[in-house]
Order: sequence, then structure tokens, then C-alpha cells
Amino acid sequence: MRVVLDTNILLSSLLVRGTSPDRIFAAWRHGRFELASCERQMEEINRVSRRQFFRDRLRAAEVGRMINDLRRLAVMGGPLPALTVSPDPEDNYLLALAEVTRADFLVTGDKSGLLSLKKHGRTAIVSARKFLDIISK
Repeated sequence: MRVVLDTNILLSSLLVRGTSPDRIFAAWRHGRFELASCERQMEEINRVSRRQFFRDRLRAAEVGRMINDLRRLAVMGGPLPALTVSPDPEDNYLLALAEVTRADFLVTGDKSGLLSLKKHGRTAIVSARKFLDIISK
């Protein structure tokens, strides 16, 4: 099973241990599914993690380790096609990544954006809690 995790899920996995995002990231690290990512997501993680909210809560080394792990262990997709599908134009690259990598799931916490789509091509768009239910079966 191949999965794209939205950046909000990835960064949330670093914030509080035991949460759905943390458990999903741990499941990936234990080989429960293949994770797909791309350089654009690495740039987004870098940019967003520099916001004061995250700087107050995360160590730069944790974010750097995550980026290194993603680059080393995730299926890196690219080049990405230009899409205009998401209600939030900034999220279109995640849909393109799911398309290019033939992801089964895109996991996000974005209720008004990506989750409202429910599906993109062959990729089901689900919440972290729903995805945990799926991989727990």
C-alpha cells in the first residue's frame, strides 16, 4: 500500500506522541506501508516548520531528521503535473504526487480542502483517524 501524508500530518507527528499522526508515522517507520513524498514537500516542511508556532514546539534537529528520513526511505515522486483540483491551490501538488506515485491513500487533516474531495483518481483521501482504522485491521 502506498500513501501520501499531508505536511500537516507529518509535522503533527512530531508535536505530540501517541496521536493519530504520530502512530501513522511510526507505522511507516515499521514498514506497514510505503510513503510517497517529493522535494516540494521537503521545501514545505522546511518553510512551515520555521513558523513561530513550530519553532516554539519543535527542535530543528527533529525536523531535519524527518526530512532526511523521508529523502532516504520514502518513494520520491516527480516531476509533478500541474493540477487545479484542490479548493486550496497550495495542496494541488499533493494530489499530483498521489497521481504520479499511484498512491492508494492521501492522509490529511484538511477538512475544508482535501478531505472534501474524498477521492482523486485511484487515491482515497482520508483523515488520520480513518487511515489508522484501515491499517489496524
